[in-house]
Amino acid sequence: MSKRGKVWLAAAGLVISEQGEWLVVKKKYGGLKGMWSIPAGFVHEGETADAAAVREVFEETGIACKVKGMIGLRTGVIKEEISDNMLIFLLEPIAEKNITIQEKEIEEATFIKPDYIVNQTESSIMLKHLLNRSEEIMQQAIENINPGNQFSYTAYKLFL
Repeated sequence: MSKRGKVWLAAAGLVISEQGEWLVVKKKYGGLKGMWSIPAGFVHEGETADAAAVREVFEETGIACKVKGMIGLRTGVIKEEISDNMLIFLLEPIAEKNITIQEKEIEEATFIKPDYIVNQTESSIMLKHLLNRSEEIMQQAIENINPGNQFSYTAYKLFL
């Protein structure tokens, strides 16, 4: 825990193929070990959350993507002391290709119809709730804006 402190920020990517299938993974560790979930991981220093979602999807599955927008926030407190936050982005594959899993972290990865995967007992609660959402709630990025030179931002985006 000391590596990340007591405030965590992660990013996840819901990747939807042209055929309407979702990219899901089974992690080898953590609270979602052996369960279907969407690719996710911690945001690195010097990285925007949307870039982290794209990076995590590529690292875990080999699928290159672009951001369509932000679709949600998962926030919680672990054991009354760790603030655990995750921004969830809707991603689109740049090119359909074979999945290449990151064997150290990922047990399995696949594109699958969402109505099938959410009915599996080994599916994460987030997957079940994502099925009931639509792209209408997605917030697109507003880019190429400057909130003021006094802040010295090297990257700045709004999802509104």
